[in-house]
Amino acid sequence: MITRDKLDQIRQRFQFLEAQMAEAAGADVAKLAKEYADLRPVVEQIDAYDALRSDLAEAEAMLDDPEMKALAEEELPALRAALPEAEAALQLTLLPKDEADTRSAMLEIRPGTGGDEAALFAGDLLRMYTRLAEAHGWKVDIIEEQATELGGIKEVVASITGDNVFGRLKFESGVHRVQRVPETESGGRIHTSAATVAVLPEAEDVDIQIDANDLRIDTMRSSGAGGQHVNTTDSAVRITHLPTGIVVTSSEKSQHRNREKAMQVLKARLYDMERQRAHDERAADRASQVGSGDRSERIRTYNFPQGRITDHRIGLTLYKLDAVMQGDLDEIIDALIAEDQARKLAEMDA
Repeated sequence: MITRDKLDQIRQRFQFLEAQMAEAAGADVAKLAKEYADLRPVVEQIDAYDALRSDLAEAEAMLDDPEMKALAEEELPALRAALPEAEAALQLTLLPKDEADTRSAMLEIRPGTGGDEAALFAGDLLRMYTRLAEAHGWKVDIIEEQATELGGIKEVVASITGDNVFGRLKFESGVHRVQRVPETESGGRIHTSAATVAVLPEAEDVDIQIDANDLRIDTMRSSGAGGQHVNTTDSAVRITHLPTGIVVTSSEKSQHRNREKAMQVLKARLYDMERQRAHDERAADRASQVGSGDRSERIRTYNFPQGRITDHRIGLTLYKLDAVMQGDLDEIIDALIAEDQARKLAEMDA
């Protein structure tokens, strides 16, 4: 149940921010503007909810007026039916927000059990997410990729840039299992293999401050002509974060671009570690939940002989595997988001 006091507090906070923005300057304005922008849709939903309740009260009052009673009886069913929908929509806007949802993301895919077949499946997952990104107008930038001789992937790290990337992809973290007959299998037997996916929100400079003394940077430069080629290389930059032991690499041709991309990945991993630590503290007394971020958890099975895909966290099974592998993941993602919202609503009510 939504209390009137809570709604009034939100509206008062919104009005306070509006007044403060007129007087603030510099970085303070940006901080206020972000909170103001986050609250705007909530206040708009509150206004719509209040307007509907006001219309309903007026219509019920009209029942006592003989001249207006017929009109009121005509309007009341629609108003009463709309109220629960408006309250549900308002509750959704009041759910705790993950500030990282609106950010771009780092996608990491690595083969698990299954040898060459697992590496081929990892490549299939990369193509699946690339096509999903294209459908949403996001940009995919491969930072590090190690391919196998058969065309699979030993490891890939990609940056996916766009609006709400992390919010849409964060439930993809975990173990993805595939059941199919490998191309290399002459006997037609179905093999089971797996790949691990990690989706990390892209870190901003204000999130992570890295001490240069905590880094060891190894640059492997190829020999070649000077002049215009001096900043171009086919080699990699490897950055080691000494306190955590995290190692990241980038194989861009430009040395400057190499270092920039490797630092981008490092910041994302450090930011993810901090988010995970905070999450574990909050969830210590809760049951497991959708999107727990446990990358050892088997989250989904792709069964090629049956054209079936099953998400084990929410018990969703679809017989549209070909479409999913072409990037048509929105039905699954929407169901995962809806499940997460339902859980949060239940916690609010509790």
